[in-house]
Amino acid sequence: MGSKPLRRTPGRYALGALAAAGTVLAATACSTPEGGGGDGGAEGPFTIGVSNGFIGSEWREQMLSTLEDAFAGYQDEGVVDELVVESADVDVNGQIQQIRNLIRSDVDAIIVNPNSPTALDQVFAEAAEQGIRIVAIDQAVESEHVTNVVIDQAEWASISAEWLAEEVGEGGEIIAVNGIDGHPANEDRWEGAQAVFDEAGVEVVANDFAEWDQSKGQTVTRDLLTGNPDVDGVFVQDGMALGAFQALQAEEKVGEIAMTGEARVGYMKQWAEQREENGDYSSIGVPNPPSVSVSALHVVVRMLQGEELAADSLDGNSLFLPIPDPVTDENFDERFDEVADEPDAYAVDHAITREEAGAYFE
Repeated sequence: MGSKPLRRTPGRYALGALAAAGTVLAATACSTPEGGGGDGGAEGPFTIGVSNGFIGSEWREQMLSTLEDAFAGYQDEGVVDELVVESADVDVNGQIQQIRNLIRSDVDAIIVNPNSPTALDQVFAEAAEQGIRIVAIDQAVESEHVTNVVIDQAEWASISAEWLAEEVGEGGEIIAVNGIDGHPANEDRWEGAQAVFDEAGVEVVANDFAEWDQSKGQTVTRDLLTGNPDVDGVFVQDGMALGAFQALQAEEKVGEIAMTGEARVGYMKQWAEQREENGDYSSIGVPNPPSVSVSALHVVVRMLQGEELAADSLDGNSLFLPIPDPVTDENFDERFDEVADEPDAYAVDHAITREEAGAYFE
């Protein structure tokens, strides 16, 4: 294994070039059945691979950037030696190729943000056969060879859905702006939100997808409002709330139609302005931490060092991380002050510490 902190090769992510991934690399080191470092109890240094199959959001950029920073800390201690990142906008087949590249690169572990809950099962099995530890982040997969280190996406969505249901009341009508149709995180989120709306007697009159993109979020919200001008509320996932707000603003319906927000600086700036102009303006932003990647790194390093996850830490194959407290009207000033100087795309973030990761192990 090499000693460089990050493998800089065509088609792979390099420092400061999060969205620059392009062609797929032909591997330079072939694994053997004894390859990889997932045999337990190894001292390292370890090589960590990353597979990211979607680069269409600033959230993913923050996810990779914070991972690099945390990796550098481990590298300074000699625990890890190289971070090999495959990052590009790819379909499932493209992500399978990403993971095979990492296998051939003789990584000890793979951190993957998966494009599907089941379609990567075969390539996960191939990696596990080489002794490679695999953790999935952001959304869970079903493979027995993978440990999911994630927040509960259904619970995440239910928090803002409960707020909106209370705002519009029983019999209220809402529109929903969701992420990517069929994406595992989107499906889990909508399942959680819809359960809340059904129980509260809130009717979802229209639902569409804006792919976690602010511009598309604005367009989709505008189009849904055109067809449903009398709705009481808008349920919108993170990465699109600022766009949805701008659509309401264009229709002069801010404050008239309740909407869920997001814990990102751009939206929080608008929230702050509304609080000054209209004391009755209310919203909520539930953080979806990009640094789940850092939490996963802490977990997988301990796994590589031979530690075993405690049985009561897992729900099936998932280790559920705590969801950070939501940004609310009551705590807004304090929470906004913490991030006000960050770029608009910055997401309120959180990662468990190394010590907190240790609590999940025997």
